[in-house]
Amino acid sequence: MDLTANCPLATTLARRLREAREELTGRWLERISARVSLDPNHVFPTDELLDHVPLLLLGVADYIEDPAKEVSAEVPVVAKAMELGELRHAQGFDAYEIQKEYEIFGSILFSFLSRTVDSIDEPCERSELLVCAHRLFRAVAVIQQATTMQYLQRAGERVRERESRLRAFNRAITHEFKNQLHAALGASELIALDGVSRADVERLAGVVTRNMHEMRARLDALLELTRLDEDARRQRHVLLPQAAAEAARQLREAAAARSVEVRLDPAMPRVEVHAAAVELCLSNYLSNAIKYADPAQPSRWVSVAGRVREYAGGGCDLVVEVSDNGLGVPPEVRGSLFGRFVRVHETTATMVEGTGLGLSIVRDTVESLGGRAWAEFPDAGSVFAFSLPCRRETDVNGEGRGDERGTRNEMRGTR
Repeated sequence: MDLTANCPLATTLARRLREAREELTGRWLERISARVSLDPNHVFPTDELLDHVPLLLLGVADYIEDPAKEVSAEVPVVAKAMELGELRHAQGFDAYEIQKEYEIFGSILFSFLSRTVDSIDEPCERSELLVCAHRLFRAVAVIQQATTMQYLQRAGERVRERESRLRAFNRAITHEFKNQLHAALGASELIALDGVSRADVERLAGVVTRNMHEMRARLDALLELTRLDEDARRQRHVLLPQAAAEAARQLREAAAARSVEVRLDPAMPRVEVHAAAVELCLSNYLSNAIKYADPAQPSRWVSVAGRVREYAGGGCDLVVEVSDNGLGVPPEVRGSLFGRFVRVHETTATMVEGTGLGLSIVRDTVESLGGRAWAEFPDAGSVFAFSLPCRRETDVNGEGRGDERGTRNEMRGTR
């Protein structure tokens, strides 16, 4: 069987395929939308991206008509297939969904051609019909390979980035644990010395208790964070107001010791969040706000608020903000705030304990969930914030549930 021989049937099939490309594009889009939890308008979020499918169909038609027009890496149709792989990676598709996407693509084309061939009045051998089917199979396979390889390349880069971030996170959290443990051990050894006054014993006991409580809270959070990549049904999710209340409870004694009022905005959206991640981030933000409260202020406070932010092109994220009227942040260190071992007021607030790792831990945690962390500086005090992608479509309307029943239907919209 000569796969490169001219075939009048192939020419007619290719022409019919070109004429029906808009109809077939609509059918593909409909089938894909039915398989993924993504609005049809976001499967191909722009007209330019929507043009990918007709262009892929034209590439298939060209190869059916003339196999000399090899579908290779140099032709535009493969470039479009690679762009589709880039888009699917950004949208959070997995490799299986891409495989199913092209399975649907091939199924639609074979169904169309099998219906069309009966209406074509061309002299044709059975072998020529098989040749056309082989050409169709090869064209779809090459295009699928281009999309999949681009997707896997981006996925590999993300894995390497996350591994690097995880190693840095482990170093940072280990260093913080060591410092807290040394502080507790040092205080306990001083308590055991002869001649230590009762007032000093109480102060040192407070150092031990505080560090042990902070270590326990962080260990609990880390145990939950180990499940970040596991099945969502095994993760502990709570409503945002609950996570904020728990973080405030953990720091209740520290806030009282510095006369800082912790305020929780009652209007926070009731959406589900990853409990360990959000509590860990809020604990670090609140701890810093309490440590760097301004003693000159007659009333010292720190406030937690949240909101759902929607994007014009689709998708949304949850923004959580921790505001205070504390000492603020000097302009010269603002650019390095989320680096490791950065102490904001190392010279002016010498009595403040800390390792300078809290903000870097917040950054690593939210980035592992696809979000980001940042700080803003009003005229007085500061605002530390982080954002997380919306987990569910109901997050847009603030209709999250507090239970664990059912499938969580995670959103895959682009940001």
